[in-house]
Amino acid sequence: MTDDDWMRQAIRLAAKAEQQGEVPVGALLVKDNKVLGEGWNQMISLNDPSAHAEMQAIRAAATNMGNYRLPDCTLYVTLEPCSMCAGLMVHSRIKRLVFGTTDIKTGAAGSVLNLVQQPQFNHQLEVVQGVLATECATQLSAFFQRRRREQKAAKQARLSD
Repeated sequence: MTDDDWMRQAIRLAAKAEQQGEVPVGALLVKDNKVLGEGWNQMISLNDPSAHAEMQAIRAAATNMGNYRLPDCTLYVTLEPCSMCAGLMVHSRIKRLVFGTTDIKTGAAGSVLNLVQQPQFNHQLEVVQGVLATECATQLSAFFQRRRREQKAAKQARLSD
C-alpha cells in the first residue's frame, strides 16, 4: 500500500473522532504493510489530555508488539503532531512520520518546532508532510466551521429565551 492509501485509513479514523464530538484527527502505526495500532482523538470522551490520536495508535502498537520501542515503523496521522506526540515518537524510535496537514499553532514536526528531527536528540525521524493535505485540512476545517455554527446557534437560543 502507498502513503496515500494509509492516509485514507487515518482519515477514516479521524471521522470516528468527529462522530464522538472530538477534533477529527486519526492515526495509525504501520510496519511491514501491517497495521500495529490505530487511534483517534479521545481527549474529551476519556477525560485524558494525552489521548491524542498518535498516542492511542502508539500505545496500541507497543502493546501489540510487546515492546516500547517501535523501530522500522511508520506513523500516519492526519494533522502534524504536537510537541507531546512528537516527543513520544522520538522516545519510541519510530522510523517515519507521514502527516497530512500542518498545524501552524502547535505543530512540532516542522511548522512551529521540529522535535522529530532535533539533532541533539538520540533519534530523528524521517518526515513526509502533505500527504492528502487538502482532504485532511478540509475535514478539520469543516468540523470547526460546524462547531462555530452550533455555538452561535446555542448562544442565539439562550438570548431569545
